[in-house]
Amino acid sequence: MSGAFTKVFTFGPTFRADNSQTRRHLAEFYMVEAELFFLDTLQEIMQVIEDLFKTVTDQILSNCPQDAALFHKRIAPGHESKLEKMLKNPFIIMPYTEAIEILERAGQEFTYKPSWGQDLQSEHEKYLVQHCGDIPVFVYDYPYDLKPFYLRDNEDGPRRTVAAVDLLVPEVGELFGGSLREDRVDFLQSRLRRLMLEDTYQWYIELRQFGSTPHGGFGMGFERYLQCILGVQNIKDVIPFPRFSHSCVL
Repeated sequence: MSGAFTKVFTFGPTFRADNSQTRRHLAEFYMVEAELFFLDTLQEIMQVIEDLFKTVTDQILSNCPQDAALFHKRIAPGHESKLEKMLKNPFIIMPYTEAIEILERAGQEFTYKPSWGQDLQSEHEKYLVQHCGDIPVFVYDYPYDLKPFYLRDNEDGPRRTVAAVDLLVPEVGELFGGSLREDRVDFLQSRLRRLMLEDTYQWYIELRQFGSTPHGGFGMGFERYLQCILGVQNIKDVIPFPRFSHSCVL
C-alpha cells in the first residue's frame, strides 16, 4: 500500500510469543505501525517519530488536561515536569557504538554486561536516558546480526550494521522501533539464503523482483506510550484487559 500511497499506517493488536514477565511487556498489545516510501535516511524517520510523539502529546495535554493532571497528581507526582522536558527539548541522537561505549564507561555493575554485538537490555536503556538528562534518545545503526533480514544493510566494514533505530524514553525504555527497509533484491536473497529462509519468504522477494524504491517505517507500542506520558509504572494498568504470558484468558 505504501508503494502506491507513499504514507500508510495501521493501528491494531499485536502479539508476542516470548515469555516476558516484566512491567513493560504484554502478550497482546496495541501498536501504531507506519510505512513511508521515498525515504533515503534514518534521520527522516527519526524526524517523523519525534514530530508524532510531540504533536500527539501536545494534543492530549490540550484536549484532556484534567485526565493528565489526575495521573500526574495521584499516580506519578513530578511526572509533569519530566514530560514538559521531553516536549521542549530536541531528542538526542547517538549511534549504537557510542551507546555501548557510554555503558562500558558507566562505572556501575549491570546484570547484563554491555558489549558490542549484544542487544540493549532494559537496564541499559534506562541508564542511557538518565545519562542524557532524561531526554528521549534515538539509538541507531545496530549490529547486522541483531536485526531481522528486511533491514537495510549499511555495508560499513568489519563491524557491520543495519539502518535501524530505537527511541528510548524515561522510565519506559524502548518506545519506538524503526528502520530503513532493504529494497535491493540481491541483498535480500543473499541474507535469506544465509538464514535458510529463502523458501519461507519467497513471496517477499516476489513483491520486489521488478524493483522497489527506498522506504522505511516504524512501530510504537500504544500502552508504552501511555505509560510514558502518564507516568504509570506497570503496563498492565493502561490496558482494559491485560493479557500476558500464562494469563491470556479470552
